[in-house]
Amino acid sequence: MIGEVTLSSGRTAQYYVDARRMLLLAEPFRATGALVADEAARLGASAVGGPVMGAIPIACAAIGAAPGDTLKAFFVRKERKEHGLQRWIEGPEINPDERVLVVEDTVTTGGSFVEAIERLKEEGIALAGALAIVDRLAGGGEAIEHALGDGLPYRALFTIDDVYPERPDR
Repeated sequence: MIGEVTLSSGRTAQYYVDARRMLLLAEPFRATGALVADEAARLGASAVGGPVMGAIPIACAAIGAAPGDTLKAFFVRKERKEHGLQRWIEGPEINPDERVLVVEDTVTTGGSFVEAIERLKEEGIALAGALAIVDRLAGGGEAIEHALGDGLPYRALFTIDDVYPERPDR
């Protein structure tokens, strides 16, 4: 969308990247799933997930594209449930010998991505790396790399330069 919007980071922008509109269509869903499943396999991750809402369709696409039953999905809540098992991390059990690929649809400052990474670390879950669908090149990548630590990789499938090369802030 072109026009002033307020982003989840609180910043304003002259354009909005709504990756979910694309991710929730069949062909892009399948293509994204294949790319993310390949990245998980490359990094030795047995699970894919990240912050609610952005990571949910990505993780679901990835487990659908992965061969056999080799990959599982999870998501990281913004707030702990006050009932049931009161989990921060939802999905199948992630064993101590497993590593996860943290995913997100769009990155600006990386705030929700960093919170999910910190929560996973607090829960004792080993990380393999992080992957965004679109990075707006607004500093989030650096924040994510810092949160990952240990030289773990962060990459984006696309940047804002790929999606909107003629944007006004260039």
